[in-house]
Amino acid sequence: MRALYDVPAPAKLNLFLHVVGRREDGYHLLQSVFVLIDWSDTLHFELRHDGQLHRHDLGPALPEDDLSLRAARLLQQRSGTALGADISVLKRVPWGAGLGGGSSDAASVLLALNRLWGLNWSRAQLLELAPLLGADVPFFVGGRNAFVEGIGDRLTPLEVPVERFAVIKPPVELPTKNIFSSPLLSGRKTDAIVALFPANDVTHTILQPGFGHNDLQAAAENQAHEVAQAAQWLRARYGNSRMTGSGSAVFARIKKRATIDVSLTATKLEDDASALASLPTKWAGRLCSSLSRHPLDGWVG
Repeated sequence: MRALYDVPAPAKLNLFLHVVGRREDGYHLLQSVFVLIDWSDTLHFELRHDGQLHRHDLGPALPEDDLSLRAARLLQQRSGTALGADISVLKRVPWGAGLGGGSSDAASVLLALNRLWGLNWSRAQLLELAPLLGADVPFFVGGRNAFVEGIGDRLTPLEVPVERFAVIKPPVELPTKNIFSSPLLSGRKTDAIVALFPANDVTHTILQPGFGHNDLQAAAENQAHEVAQAAQWLRARYGNSRMTGSGSAVFARIKKRATIDVSLTATKLEDDASALASLPTKWAGRLCSSLSRHPLDGWVG
């Protein structure tokens, strides 16, 4: 194999995000449901025999040593391979959004280079590397929607019905450390969800549209009024909104409008797309569908 082209790196949404405690080392303990969506970056990989790793930006310029390069370097070092790669990244998922774009890129690099370099590592082996790159990377390597606990390192696969979402990213980035150090989060703690599995009734509850909240949203809105503005815009149109992760993106479930025809009509989706296209300059908006599995889930056992 000499190359892999059009490799997707999908984003994610946090359907809710509850802060349930804090460790002695200062890390907050979370509970959340992570859901993959079809807003994706695209990566291309070409084999090098000189051991060098180079990244080429096909869209917005990324930091010099971004997560995709760090993932490639880590896999190269741990596997002992003498091979390298040219990695081209078409960045579509906005950063600083809480959508996990950088973490997803890193996961897709691990999955793709494992195949390109003929390493034949198992998913379990790749999952040992994933936390070294970031708290969200294990989720994307895992390949399934999941109930997430701890600092993001404990994953329980979860079957989530396919849904449509409207996602808005205002032109502001929110560093995670600033959100978690906000006075508005100090002392705030939601009761943990206990005995989730195999309690199917509890599982059903946490997947309901009105369940839960994002404990980080108040802190984010306090630091950037655009987050509150985005939430209000979506709530006025769809009757619901919620921030995802610790970034500035906000999403709304697109509810079915009719009880007879349960499918969303093409006209309705065109209206929604037009509305998102009319957002203020530099705001990003997209209609998304959730994914039942990561597109690369079958690449590793």
